Amino acid sequence: MTQASPAPRASTLPLSTIFAFAATSLPIQAVVIAVAVYLPRHYASHLGVSLAAVGGAFFIVRMIDIPVDGLLGWVMDKTRTKWGRYRLWTVVGAPFLMASMYWLFMPAEGVGIGYLIFWLLVMYLGTSILSLSHAAWAATLAPAYNDRSRVFGIMTAVGVLGAAAVLAIPIIAEARGLPDSGNVATMGWFILALTPIAVGLVVWRTPERIAPDIPGHQFKLRDYWSLVSRPSMARILAADLCLALGPGWMSALYLFFFTDSRGFTTGQASILLAVYILAGFAGAPMMGRLAMMISKHRAVMVATTGYSLVLISLMAIPKGNMLIAIFPMFLAGFLAAGFNVLTRAMTADIADEVRLEQGRERSGLLYAITTMTTKIAGAFSIGLTFLVLEAVGYQAKEGVVNTPQAIHNLELAYLIGPVVFVMLGGACMIGYGLDAKRHADIRRKLDERDALYTETVTVETLATENLTLETVTVERTIAVPPQAGR
Repeated sequence: MTQASPAPRASTLPLSTIFAFAATSLPIQAVVIAVAVYLPRHYASHLGVSLAAVGGAFFIVRMIDIPVDGLLGWVMDKTRTKWGRYRLWTVVGAPFLMASMYWLFMPAEGVGIGYLIFWLLVMYLGTSILSLSHAAWAATLAPAYNDRSRVFGIMTAVGVLGAAAVLAIPIIAEARGLPDSGNVATMGWFILALTPIAVGLVVWRTPERIAPDIPGHQFKLRDYWSLVSRPSMARILAADLCLALGPGWMSALYLFFFTDSRGFTTGQASILLAVYILAGFAGAPMMGRLAMMISKHRAVMVATTGYSLVLISLMAIPKGNMLIAIFPMFLAGFLAAGFNVLTRAMTADIADEVRLEQGRERSGLLYAITTMTTKIAGAFSIGLTFLVLEAVGYQAKEGVVNTPQAIHNLELAYLIGPVVFVMLGGACMIGYGLDAKRHADIRRKLDERDALYTETVTVETLATENLTLETVTVERTIAVPPQAGR
């Protein structure tokens, strides 16, 4: 038996590689903002679909879409091609997203609930494929505990640019005196054009490491429960659900709140939302840096507490006062940027723990499970809030003047839900145990074991000259103890 020396630790990823890889975040985050803030209002206000019907459509689609992620994650983890694993799925997801942008954002007059449901399903399928492959690929791209905070922070910061570009559309339209009704179509064209450019950059410039599978473990249905019931993963799922539901609830009501309650125009509200989103460009990497200093789970608790306090202060903003409103919106966006950065980086750490125990890559499946919680939150954030507004007498149709009581109910819905859920998300991190020290021990054991297996370990970037894939193969003599795959 020949003993192989342990593989050397990967060096810190260069910034150029991380920024190229982060390009997928541009269309993903652009879609998130356009769909969460502008699309439901467009169908309700400009196409005449009732609030209850729009909310119901989003709820139905999210419920249908939820189990799809688990299947996608499982299939992604089993995929092994000369093009890579997650690279291939990144390419597959782009056409679905592009098609949905055209039909969903450029609807003809008189479209009904069935039309909305169908194209929402296509859109969520495309975004699921892109989001899952991107997050799982990031986990394999950055194996070190602190490097993950850095990578996920930059991914979030780059995504802010895509969201900001969408937010600029209604601002520019209002400055030019154009009606609100054309904003959604412009957003659709922008995302449709951006998607192939971003995906092309990622698959061309980013290497992909495919970790070796250790013999002896086959995934079974009961393993879903074993993943979800892990104490660390259960905390992540509960926190992720709350941290998605709070801001998602707020996003669904954002334009209604800032126009009818705070007295801003749609363009001014979009400027404030742009401030909120752009604050994430600084907030995401800074929250990642904070996680390096105090650990990821403590950074989550800091972010959620600060965010909730800032949100409550929004009611003190004088109506229509942009200068004062900018400050709390910037601070809220700065802190909110840390939510996904930190929980996604923590999920990558859990993926290493699972691979050490089971001998198989489960990153795609773990991210699929966390995405399910986000989708559940998305279903309720639009479906439930729109139903509540209609029940308390608030009317979204263009030109309708709401009563003071209806606006007061809008304010309560906008503030209470997000504060409660975000604080619950932070509380889930109390007692979290997978810290930097424990993860370093897991990575050491993984590196030692990976060195024993013959594997094509890296699918390099596409060569500039001939557009072919290069591979680096490390040959090892395999020595597999009977318990290695357990």
